[in-house]
Amino acid sequence: MKIFTAKQIYAADQFTIEDQDITGAELMERASIQLFDWLHHKLQGAQVKIKLFCGIGNNGGDGLALARHLWEHGYNIEVFVVNYSEKRSHDFLGNLERLKDRKIWPNFVNQDSELPSIDSEDIIIDALFGIGLNRTPDPWVERLIQHFNDSSAFVVSVDIPSGLFLDQPVKNSKAVVKANYVLSFQFPKLIFFLPETGIFSNQWEVLNIGLSQKYIGQTEASFELIGKNEVLKYYIPREKFSHKGSYGHALILGGSYGKIGAVSLASKACITSGSGLVSAYVPKCGYIPIQSSLPEVMVITDQGEKEITNISLKLEPSVIGVGIGLGTAQRTQETFSKFLGITKSPMVIDADGLNMIAMNKSLLKKLPPKTILTPHPGELKRLLGNWENDFDKLKKAKEFSKKHDCILVLKDAHTIVIYNEKGYINTTGNPGMATAGSGDVLTGVITSLVAQKYEPLKAAIFGVYLHGRAGDIA
Repeated sequence: MKIFTAKQIYAADQFTIEDQDITGAELMERASIQLFDWLHHKLQGAQVKIKLFCGIGNNGGDGLALARHLWEHGYNIEVFVVNYSEKRSHDFLGNLERLKDRKIWPNFVNQDSELPSIDSEDIIIDALFGIGLNRTPDPWVERLIQHFNDSSAFVVSVDIPSGLFLDQPVKNSKAVVKANYVLSFQFPKLIFFLPETGIFSNQWEVLNIGLSQKYIGQTEASFELIGKNEVLKYYIPREKFSHKGSYGHALILGGSYGKIGAVSLASKACITSGSGLVSAYVPKCGYIPIQSSLPEVMVITDQGEKEITNISLKLEPSVIGVGIGLGTAQRTQETFSKFLGITKSPMVIDADGLNMIAMNKSLLKKLPPKTILTPHPGELKRLLGNWENDFDKLKKAKEFSKKHDCILVLKDAHTIVIYNEKGYINTTGNPGMATAGSGDVLTGVITSLVAQKYEPLKAAIFGVYLHGRAGDIA
């Protein structure tokens, strides 16, 4: 599912109006009917008080149109128009007149008004600002938003939580609505998935308002949302007459004294995810733990007892997953640098492999094309340097990927895979996965998929999805 910018969404609206020969008011009516249908399905006519707070732009027009549909179906509503500007959109005014024609008189709220009464049992419809907001709300509107947030009422935001910008960071978090539910028109929004802005959207759902599929199909998006439907096309079915040699030989290289468990987790994930053969390269202290806990995994030991000091391989694996539990001892750094200069196998690099690259950025020149790097936020900061906000982080990640021809897996609540100018946002996973070892398992899964001849980018996207899905099932 594509994630468009504000500019692209406006273009989609205009394209649809022209392509389908409809008016902006008719498109707004579609949106309001979708909003009503969603609420009506949830409420089934329940006589809870619904308080609609509408701005004076098109987002407010959506709210006014929704109020009309709710009233016509017998719901208990109260409408507030928040006068934060002298300007009114044409479609807002049209829906305001349609509301008045039905003798529904909104309460007009301005900076001199008292804060409206809101009970914890009420439902608030937040239709103050849409995707066109380009400045922080005025202080008196901020107080109104804080009143929403302090009320304990259930808040449903129209399209996005009011106070958020679609393509830039929050400037004042106190002036943003904290929505229990966001009903997003046609597309999910990037801000739902970033740590700094996603906290304002507890849950979200996309409402199809019939924007032109022609426009959607021909327009390239910088980000895509990845769910089951998107990864199904990646899946390579297994042939009946195949054998372990058909699915690659993966090498998991890592471990140091006290951190052999990381290699064990990655190796087990690698073979469970379908790699035909898996070997683990560990210091001598890892031989008995790996051999006894994972009998299906072959073990190669380094000459070092407690850490890897001289990587020497007599095999050429299909792919190498490296860095988990490796440590950053001086001799390990030296052999890692030497190894990067001679290996030709595709690579997945995690943990201390990333830390050693961050300590010596010249190692980036030695990486095979389309190497997959899987940093958590701390490791990413060591690679990229500091960033100002989540948007700046994504910009720097894209620049880094393009410069070094590598695939970045930005691990987070919504892990984002970056390659060149494109980002792929994952939808699986949960906070229960925020525990030691989850990243080692992800390294094993992605390494396994590369071994099975999945292209590196698809392996990263599919691996992240499967890893999160396994966590959800667990």
